[in-house]
Amino acid sequence: MLYTQNRTQQRQFLANAWQKFSDKKPLDVLEDQLVQVIKMHPEYHKFINDIEADYLPEQGEINPFLHINLHLSLREQLSINQPLGIQNYYQKILHKTKDAHSAEHKMMDCIAEMIFSAQKNNTQINHQSYIRCLEKFAC
Repeated sequence: MLYTQNRTQQRQFLANAWQKFSDKKPLDVLEDQLVQVIKMHPEYHKFINDIEADYLPEQGEINPFLHINLHLSLREQLSINQPLGIQNYYQKILHKTKDAHSAEHKMMDCIAEMIFSAQKNNTQINHQSYIRCLEKFAC
């Protein structure tokens, strides 16, 4: 159910996974992946059940739901090495940062930049700009 354009459904799935974890109920694979990311971000725990909240980046707010999903998107890319070579960029960035979570955050910045640019310009996602951004962090 996670892959939906419906913000409320997506957030509810995330909140349900967190609740199942909190209640010590069995999780499916995707729920477990979500929970692993949420556990890395204790600063978001209090927001997980507020699925209707809006977060305004122009006011310095970070959207915890978007952040968690960017982690998942990146991890999916790494698991299938798509775009081709992303695992190599990850290894180079990891070598520089010496911390897997920090490396993911740098790469997620590139994903967010690519998405923001496409939305702002009403264009297709530019995978080449994504790779250029990764190269910047990898070098």
